[in-house]
Amino acid sequence: MIKINELITIAVDAAFKAGKEILNIYHSNDFGIKIKSDHSPLTFADKRAHEIIVDMLKSTNIPILSEEGKDIAFEERSKWEYYWLVDPLDGTKEFIKRNGEFTVNIALIYQRIPIAGVVYAPCLNDLYFAVKEAGAFKLSVFNLNLEELSLDSLIKKSQRLPLFSKKEKFTVVGSRSHMNEDTEKFIDTLKKQYGDIEFISKGSSLKIVMVAEGRADIYPRFAPTMEWDTAAGHAIALYAGCEITEKDEKTPLLYNKKELLNPWFIVKHKC
Repeated sequence: MIKINELITIAVDAAFKAGKEILNIYHSNDFGIKIKSDHSPLTFADKRAHEIIVDMLKSTNIPILSEEGKDIAFEERSKWEYYWLVDPLDGTKEFIKRNGEFTVNIALIYQRIPIAGVVYAPCLNDLYFAVKEAGAFKLSVFNLNLEELSLDSLIKKSQRLPLFSKKEKFTVVGSRSHMNEDTEKFIDTLKKQYGDIEFISKGSSLKIVMVAEGRADIYPRFAPTMEWDTAAGHAIALYAGCEITEKDEKTPLLYNKKELLNPWFIVKHKC
């Protein structure tokens, strides 16, 4: 039987150490940028963060699926009951732009559903973590030695999500680079329902955790994402009382599909 409390602290430690290495490269003059076959960028930071996280998670003896190590046949991973789903640097474009809106994402999946997750934003010093039985939390990591903390200690130092419940306007969060006709039509529908709304652009999985925090009411994503882009944020939102569904707002978003591309989805607070 897995010990989820111990596993989440390992994931937090891995995310924190990967984040420190990402920041070292972020403040250097050489990102080592390459363009992958899907035309997305890859940097030294992506590769180093991947190496650090995989090296630390190997001690758990749980399979790992990572963006930078994704070529595992479905025939093999379809047999996994538990596995780690990792995006070592979510928001590489934001990293290259030096706007700080990038994250380290680590999720633990059980039977296609995230049961724990860590989202670490190194430039913001914000750490989000969630465990199915405990809830979702936000922690400032200034001068914090994460290696000495248990899950109980982490929770005591954290704020439980959501943090905000009331806003002047209905707030929609969306991608900086993936606004399209489907998204615009959906937002027009929200305007008819809620009147004057506020729209916030944000990078990486920070969009999902904004809904989990209560700073945004909804995040519609009608553009391509991969499973590792969303799983950790999904756990944070889910255990903060939100739901992530496909575009129909009924079908739950699931993981370990044969094709790792996500369908269009919506993150929102439960009614």
